[in-house]
Amino acid sequence: MKLTDNTILITGGGSGIGRGLAETFHALGNKVIIAGRRQSVLEETTDANPGMASVTLDIDDPDAIRSFAEEVTEFHPTLNVLINNSGIMRPENLKAPNVEDAEDIITTNLLGPIRLTAALLPHLQKQTSAAIINVSSGLAFVPFPTTPTYSATKAALHSYTVSLRVHLQGTPVEVIEIIPPAVATDLTPGRTTDDPRMMSVEDFIAETMQILKTQPTPTEINVEKVKFLRFAEATGNFDKALQMLSQITLPSEHATKA
Repeated sequence: MKLTDNTILITGGGSGIGRGLAETFHALGNKVIIAGRRQSVLEETTDANPGMASVTLDIDDPDAIRSFAEEVTEFHPTLNVLINNSGIMRPENLKAPNVEDAEDIITTNLLGPIRLTAALLPHLQKQTSAAIINVSSGLAFVPFPTTPTYSATKAALHSYTVSLRVHLQGTPVEVIEIIPPAVATDLTPGRTTDDPRMMSVEDFIAETMQILKTQPTPTEINVEKVKFLRFAEATGNFDKALQMLSQITLPSEHATKA
């Protein structure tokens, strides 16, 4: 994937990893469009980065996604990179499940990227060079029992990404998966850089961009801190990793949707 002269759409681009990617690609001279639910957050990011564009998008609404895809390709006909980054994480108690929470997480984290990819794929395939980048999680490979549906959606997104890559072989569209470790963002309450288990957004983005510079671009972007989870099963560490994650608890407050 080329890192300059792109027109890049990033969902959940107003905060956390999305904002980090948006600002970094913007600084490299790309045209960046950020999308999300919270207009105030989008405006804060674009105000800090003159020339960056923003569009509100409810990633849970299929009709809104179709309209958004038509609008964004009309106003930005050179759009050639989609970064599916929107997501929510909520603690769940499966002994007394809240099915509405689970449905919300599945809609945002899995159906959202699938629907947006489908809506934009005809346009992306017309470009000379294009890419779809899906942001999954190390929890796709070892689930965090406190957030079971979140972990399941990331596992499903990983699987979908692998299949999408096969389907798009021979087209101009690269398919890349970014697999973050625990990063200190507002994805869920209590995430701070004071926690040694957390990677700072700045460090994560810097290492991710360094890997993206590799040619040819790796199909997976695995920073060092996520490799224990990503390859836990292959290295015989799955049970150890699962036990470690099972001992971690989170505040009960719901995370904000990006």
